[in-house]
Amino acid sequence: MLSFGKMRKRIEPVVLCAQIASAFFDTGLQMVVKERCANMTDALSPTPTEDSRQKAMSNFYMIYNMLAKFVPILPAILLAKVGDLGYRKIPIVIPLVGYLVSRVVLLLVIVMDLPIQAMFGGVVVHGLSGGFCSYWAGVMALVSLTSTEEDRSLHMMHIELVYGVAGLIGSLASGHLFQLYSVDFKQGTLLVSLSVFLYFLCLIYTTFFFLMPSVSTSSQERNETNGFFSERNSRNILNILLLFASGILYDVAVGGGMEILVTFEMKEPLNWSATQVGYGNAAGFVVFLTSFLGVMVMSRWVSDVTLIIIGMVSFAAGIYFMAFVTATYMFYLARALTLFALIPMPTIRALLSKQVNGSSYGITLISLQLSFKIASLAYTPIYTKVYQATLDWFPGFVFTLSSIITVLATILVRYVMTSSVLATIPVRYDMTSSVPATIPVRYDMTSSVLATIPVRYDMTSSVPATIPVRYDMTSSVLATIPVRYDMTSSVLATIPVRYDMTSSVLATIPVR
Repeated sequence: MLSFGKMRKRIEPVVLCAQIASAFFDTGLQMVVKERCANMTDALSPTPTEDSRQKAMSNFYMIYNMLAKFVPILPAILLAKVGDLGYRKIPIVIPLVGYLVSRVVLLLVIVMDLPIQAMFGGVVVHGLSGGFCSYWAGVMALVSLTSTEEDRSLHMMHIELVYGVAGLIGSLASGHLFQLYSVDFKQGTLLVSLSVFLYFLCLIYTTFFFLMPSVSTSSQERNETNGFFSERNSRNILNILLLFASGILYDVAVGGGMEILVTFEMKEPLNWSATQVGYGNAAGFVVFLTSFLGVMVMSRWVSDVTLIIIGMVSFAAGIYFMAFVTATYMFYLARALTLFALIPMPTIRALLSKQVNGSSYGITLISLQLSFKIASLAYTPIYTKVYQATLDWFPGFVFTLSSIITVLATILVRYVMTSSVLATIPVRYDMTSSVPATIPVRYDMTSSVLATIPVRYDMTSSVPATIPVRYDMTSSVLATIPVRYDMTSSVLATIPVRYDMTSSVLATIPVR
């Protein structure tokens, strides 16, 4: 049982509470938009159709999502800079203020019958405070600083698990809470009021109770180096570019598909109620749990890059199946195929954080988030217009498009895994006596753990020796490195070693 003092150093309560509140808000907004768009199209047209309602909803979400992604760009950069100066709470606290204000706006829309377009003002305020882009990057930067390279992927996936479990709980309850109303309170009032209250609690806790945890030793050491890249990971720019490109493509596929899915659920043949919407959202959050378990089990046997590929293939299969959904049970089958779909993003963030100094975690992760935002400015209108154009003959076409883009992202990630090269490491042998030596080798790409390999030299003659080194993490096999000793003098020899391209660390082999 954690004491209150230790609990104050944990960011998980904020993530949990904020995501339950977010799940309440998402369901409330979805149902209010459905109702208002239906009323608007019914008033404008004597014979409204389902397609006209779908277009009104998709147009609203297109504008809403583009504002949510465009407005935070500059504030998020500024907040990330402040965070990297040491004020790690600021990139989390300020966005929570924006969340609170935007949720209050939805409450006013329901209670005071304001036009649904008032939500555009709420999302602008939310964006000016940094939005989810700053909030989530701030959380992940904090996790990166308080964890070692060996267990960073697992720590980030743990935060994603908390996020997912909270979303699952909130989504399951949200549909039922939305329908609770009385003569004095309109439908949705209780649900959105609870969302506002929970965000208020998060803001109070983060501002006055949350204490910054101590920074891990490895992160502190990396903080002391100057510049965005250190000398060793300046060689890793190619990997960073590949990780950024694959992350952007995957975000386009997931973001575009999920934005349309919100509208897709409201049309025939699904045409869901508030309760069904809540259950559908909950099914999406179950993926957080299955992805976490997948990382727990598979990380023992495969590299981080392989984990990313598995997650991407999982999403590609599920979203392709979603294109042909015509009944509710088929929707859940499609969701089941995406059980590892949330592995890629936290793993990509973990790999990126290993490429840069600790003082640059915030700006690196915020750069990744902002690249997603900029990409969304293109894919949001494109997906919306493609969906509207294909409503009559194939409404699920956009999901097929997401599947194709995910496959392209998988190809780029594959190059990260195969870009390992042979390097030569100079070793000087001391031939004055026969002594045992240990050779520390960074051999585990998934955890970057140092291992020691004992070697005894035969000093009676010049003989070849072999040094077993686990060097290829794509197949996890042992390799032998032949070394010939010159017994007449101390000489310089070279040992070819396959080094880890995900962290750009050369194995060091000091030998007596």
